[in-house]
Amino acid sequence: MELKKIIIFCIFIFYFGQLNAELIKPSKKFDPYDVVKIQLIGLKNNDEKDQGIKQTWLFAHPDNKKITGPYERFRIMIYGQQYKYLINHSSHKIKLITNSPNVYVYRIEILTDDKKLFFYEWHVKKGSDDNCKNCWYTSAVSLPVDQGNTI
Repeated sequence: MELKKIIIFCIFIFYFGQLNAELIKPSKKFDPYDVVKIQLIGLKNNDEKDQGIKQTWLFAHPDNKKITGPYERFRIMIYGQQYKYLINHSSHKIKLITNSPNVYVYRIEILTDDKKLFFYEWHVKKGSDDNCKNCWYTSAVSLPVDQGNTI
């Protein structure tokens, strides 16, 4: 599993690092962990064109896009008080809390550049859009739980 994580990270960095490169699109080859990792790497490396937020939007569950979309509204939400800690964060850890055949729930630890620690609960479930039937998508992200400053 560790090798797979490294490969996904390298693929993402390769694509993300290219000027005007295409973003990674949902695919059946990505498992729930991959979906979360791709989104967190995108948000960690968000740029002036908000490529990281666009990357995250691509993996938003189709049902959620009906609520949080269109993209510009989603972008504003990510910059808002609840999710701003995800943008250009310093580091993250992903821990599986629970899973079933169609839903995975992770605890995400976000360390900000100013050394504040936040926990999020990140839900990933199967969904379908025109381009990817039964792919994994993020269906919910909780409000952050502030853990205070770290050393």
